[in-house]
Amino acid sequence: MSNQTINVRILDKDYQVACPDEERHALIESAQVLDERMRMIKNSGSVIGLERIAVMAALNLSHELLVAQSSGSNQSLDPESLLRMQQKIEAQLDQLSAS
Repeated sequence: MSNQTINVRILDKDYQVACPDEERHALIESAQVLDERMRMIKNSGSVIGLERIAVMAALNLSHELLVAQSSGSNQSLDPESLLRMQQKIEAQLDQLSAS
């Protein structure tokens, strides 16, 4: 099992990531999903800053994964639920920033 370095582009920034040959396709697909999610959050205009956008995307994706695992399905949350969750997380981040 040898590793190879893969170039992925997320929010117009290039990253080099090492991964096993057999996981190359999954890494590229994961990077594309992350890029799409981060662009969606960025384009909403409600989150500013790459770090905050990345945290929001990670939290959204993690939450979807946990919901899917607990329900035993691969269904994702509806956009309204994601928006409500995003607003709650942003409010908490704002409170932490103000402290």
